Amino acid sequence: MYVSGAPLAHIYSFAKAAQECQIMGQFLLQVLLALTFWIGSGSSTRYNAGDHVPFFVNKVGPLHNPSETYQYYDLPFCRPEPVIEKQETLGEVLNGDRLMSSLYELKFKEDKTHSVLCHKRLTSSEIARFRDTIAQDFYFQMYYDDLPLWGFVGKVERDYSVHGGEENAKYYLFSHLNFNVLHNADEVIEIQSLNDPSYLVDISQNVEIDVQFTYSVSWNLTSERSETRMNKYSQASLHPISKKIHYFSFLNSITVVVLVVGLLSLLFMRHLKNELRSSSNGDEEEKREVGWKLIQSDVFRCPRNISLLCGFLGTGAQMLILIIALFALAFTGFLYPYNRGTLLTSLVIVYTLTSVVAGYTSASFHSHFEGAKQRRSVRLAGIIYTVPFFIIVSILNTVAITYGATAALPFGTIVIIILIYTLLNIPFLMLGGVLENRFGLSEFQPPSAIKRNPREIPTQNWYRRKLYQMFLGGLVPFSAVALEWHQLYATLWGFKIYTSPGIMLFAFIVLILLSASVGVILTYIQLSGEDHEWWWRSFSCGGFAAIFMYGYGVFFYLRSDMTGLLQLSFYLGYTALFCYAFFLVLGTISFLASWMFIRHIYRSVKLE
Repeated sequence: MYVSGAPLAHIYSFAKAAQECQIMGQFLLQVLLALTFWIGSGSSTRYNAGDHVPFFVNKVGPLHNPSETYQYYDLPFCRPEPVIEKQETLGEVLNGDRLMSSLYELKFKEDKTHSVLCHKRLTSSEIARFRDTIAQDFYFQMYYDDLPLWGFVGKVERDYSVHGGEENAKYYLFSHLNFNVLHNADEVIEIQSLNDPSYLVDISQNVEIDVQFTYSVSWNLTSERSETRMNKYSQASLHPISKKIHYFSFLNSITVVVLVVGLLSLLFMRHLKNELRSSSNGDEEEKREVGWKLIQSDVFRCPRNISLLCGFLGTGAQMLILIIALFALAFTGFLYPYNRGTLLTSLVIVYTLTSVVAGYTSASFHSHFEGAKQRRSVRLAGIIYTVPFFIIVSILNTVAITYGATAALPFGTIVIIILIYTLLNIPFLMLGGVLENRFGLSEFQPPSAIKRNPREIPTQNWYRRKLYQMFLGGLVPFSAVALEWHQLYATLWGFKIYTSPGIMLFAFIVLILLSASVGVILTYIQLSGEDHEWWWRSFSCGGFAAIFMYGYGVFFYLRSDMTGLLQLSFYLGYTALFCYAFFLVLGTISFLASWMFIRHIYRSVKLE
């Protein structure tokens, strides 16, 4: 909030901006409501016997490189003429989905046996292309009535018993698919695609060959209801997760929380109360021994780079609300595996809406110390995450274009993202600043007067130094959720690996509690050493857990089967953005906990 001596020009500019934001806000909300209709519901459609059921081919890619996917017809499969591309939502495009029409015809309740898809003469270059993809364990993905299905392109058989122990590989192409479809009355419930090993085409030699691609369809009745037809995808996994791992992670988290919170309550708070009693008893000698009481005229001093710090806090608060909103959508059943583009579309919408939180929070903290220059904090809140995001995504998009992968964003999608940011995010960000200016809290009044010159900070012991505290502040929270973090990486960079949202929420709450508790303890240790520059350190100590998260991400990659420049760049780039978001969230939580703790103890000293 502006102080009484703020220039009238600033007040007028904010008032004018408020009026413009109010008009713009109505339009923006209508646009966002329209965006929500782009998200698929995942419900099935009712059909009559013989009705056409939508069937789309999507993409192909190596099994162990989830980011490296290509369009289905980049391989010389049977294709219709012309190929019709399905109109996709923004989330589907961002997810790398490229749905197209196919020659497969799976009419409702209509069985087929060895139906011919097409006859195709494969050239030597096409055979080499198939052989290369089979060597990399390429899979394909399709959608039938919005249900995903997968299969492998072919298989390779290696024999080391001939040629003096050298490898002798045989490459086989699957030319027949068996579709098993389950239905309940007039609804499709489940579909599976099985490669028939009795229909193999040897493509080990670079010679032209005629191939007949065929498929069979069998329909069977099931009692499962359409409302639960997506549940199996939540439990399916190529790498099953042991429940014992979850239980051990749960016990590990509880143990760390009990130890830290017990230390905070039994030792720390008891020691603090004794120090407050010594202040009320008037024992001057004991007062001198308590360092944090000696810096009460400096601890509320305006921190360095106040606008940048407020920008970090605003963005961290926005990310925290975004994560909470995603958890809420997951628990309501709105987000579930393989609902194409839903998660990314939700991220775009929620991130846009929560820009109000970033603008309001950054302006609110700035108003505690300076009445003017709030707009600089608001502007910084709008670029602290988005600028690194756009830089990394631009680099990754260039790599994807070089490879011809579906992860490459079309030019139209890039334009839409830029328009969403300029026409939606920025106005909502400004709206948050305007709301704080009009309805925000009054300027903060410190318990004691702030001296003109700051107190000199004495030489600190090793356990009070910044790097040690940052290391400890990151290690303790991360150690409590390390096992669950492994499952999260497996979910993000694996196939059909699912972690329960309830367990993930529990791990997130543990992370918040430990970040806040450890942040308070480390801030108290710092203040006890008469070091009053706690602002940035409390933020960095809480956010340092993200460094451990990223380091574990590198370890996870080295232990995985992911290979190639494209997968490596996408993994490191998006993991960096993911961990950077957690750096902002945990840093903000640690700062807020320290801020409330400091205000409490110094007000208690004033009352005493």
